[in-house]
Amino acid sequence: MNISSPRDIRHDWTADEIVAVHDRPLIELIGEANRLHRAYQPANYVQKASLLSVKTGGCPEDCAYCPQSAHHEVNLGKSSLMPVGEVLAAAKKARNAGADRFCMGAAWRQVRDGAEFDAVLDMVRGVRALGMEACVTLGMLTEPQAQRLKEAGLTAYNHNLDTGPDYYARIISTRTYNDRLETLKAVRAAGIEMCCGGIVGMGESVHDRAAMLAVLAAFDPHPESVPINALVAVDGTPLAGREKIDPLVFVRMVATARIVLPRSIVRLSAGRASFSREAQVLCMIAGANSIFYGDTLLTTPNADVPEDNALFAALAPILRDAAKHEPDNAALSLA
Repeated sequence: MNISSPRDIRHDWTADEIVAVHDRPLIELIGEANRLHRAYQPANYVQKASLLSVKTGGCPEDCAYCPQSAHHEVNLGKSSLMPVGEVLAAAKKARNAGADRFCMGAAWRQVRDGAEFDAVLDMVRGVRALGMEACVTLGMLTEPQAQRLKEAGLTAYNHNLDTGPDYYARIISTRTYNDRLETLKAVRAAGIEMCCGGIVGMGESVHDRAAMLAVLAAFDPHPESVPINALVAVDGTPLAGREKIDPLVFVRMVATARIVLPRSIVRLSAGRASFSREAQVLCMIAGANSIFYGDTLLTTPNADVPEDNALFAALAPILRDAAKHEPDNAALSLA
């Protein structure tokens, strides 16, 4: 039997240590990740989350991967903020389809006080009234703005690091790494859960991926939610020519994230539409315990609903209600 230990939760990981974990033999790596997953997470539960772009396109940031950037020649329509009623109708539809977390994204550089932010606060209140978790990604924000989101009932704020500090400048120049960290500090100061991860497949090294995980691990507590994305190379963006990542490379990243961040929800996010059913299940064995459910992720394709329904049907004998199944005795867990 493998018993969990307080030593599993660390805030002093170095990038080199994480690379050594990542580079273990694959079966050994997945085995250790699954042990920790079962120790700290409900072992047979995968959360369904839904994601909606409530304001699309025209973003002044120059993120190399993003089709919503105004800097890139992408055939993507620009839209203003959706009406609150339409957003809540989409949230209700997602809830009825089985999602219990609703995420809303606006292509803003930063939150600005005014009518649009007030509308987002109403969206958050409405989603919470539906009995769902509410998450938003709105760009940079201040502590007072984070406090208003908290008062509206926001569950989590998404603000990804994207990659490690050393590779970051090759992906974006209009916002610094420290800008992102300051927003995350504001989120934590308001008592909102932190949703923060990155993207694999942008040309970064394993060390860059490990460095990003080391930054996340330094937060105390660790981020409650860590989305791991595979690059979706969109025509018109600077990363359009990059090849799809090998699914087993992605599995390694998921497993490594689970080992470094045992208590975090690891979200299987963008890019999984290109993975086979078996590759997605392997990600879950390696520690992923959430997927985004629905045909679109903001502006990029996702696995379609019938495919996901078939996936969950195949897993149905073991996927059960999280409320009924806690981690395998989280303090003293068995493998």
